Amino acid sequence: MFNFDEASKKSKEAMDGMLKGYSEAAKGFQAIATEASEYSKKSFQDMTAFMEAFAAARSIDAAYDLQTKYAKSAYEGFIAEAAKMGDMYADLAKSAYKPYEAPIAKSTAVKTANAA
Repeated sequence: MFNFDEASKKSKEAMDGMLKGYSEAAKGFQAIATEASEYSKKSFQDMTAFMEAFAAARSIDAAYDLQTKYAKSAYEGFIAEAAKMGDMYADLAKSAYKPYEAPIAKSTAVKTANAA
């Protein structure tokens, strides 16, 4: 027989889990957007400083050295930022999955127990 109270309780638990998941995802996306914005700002400032120094270079050798140092620094900064953003996306995926982890484990445990 249909138990309305039990169905209501399960529905509330599911809704609470879904809302918590959406809240965590929103926080994660906000952190990622903030990080991307900060990286873009820093990258622009670094490029501006490089262009000013490059324009003031007195010789081809000095300009070449500046360009080489800037390219190396920009590459290393990009790789570090890409790794950081990758970690942030992985953390976001983990936090988004967390509210569903227990119910999924519970439902699969019930199915495997019934199958045995």
